[in-house]
Amino acid sequence: MKTATVKELKTELAHRSAQELIELCLRLSRFKKENKELLTYLLFESTHEEGYIESVKNEVDKQFELINTDSYHYIKKSVRKILRMIKKYIRYSKNKETEIELLLYFCKKLTGYQPYIKRNNVLQTILQREITAVKKKLTSLHEDLQYDYALELESLLS
Repeated sequence: MKTATVKELKTELAHRSAQELIELCLRLSRFKKENKELLTYLLFESTHEEGYIESVKNEVDKQFELINTDSYHYIKKSVRKILRMIKKYIRYSKNKETEIELLLYFCKKLTGYQPYIKRNNVLQTILQREITAVKKKLTSLHEDLQYDYALELESLLS
């Protein structure tokens, strides 16, 4: 089966009735958890971005508490899993401010994490990569927000 392009899907959806669109969305939500999560964000949380950010931060806190600290191997696996989760939630939002806020929060949690991450090169590399990503994304924001987030980033680095 050949997958249709986005343009083809868009024109086909334009010809459907509202009831058919509802049925298609509900059917789509049954197949993957990510589809259901995206629909949940779009319907309930997209209008309250601050609440969404707080709920993601709470989830990150829970995940950091669950990390197995027996070895750096388990810590690395868990940190990567948390980062994947954050990036998935960022994709739902598509908001640059949300993205920077969540990545900065991740970096703060990682720098303050015990056992100390400076003893592991992989964890240091993950942290540096995310800090670099935040610096790149800062340039696309409004000047006032750039300044605020740059201050936050500087406090994180010092």
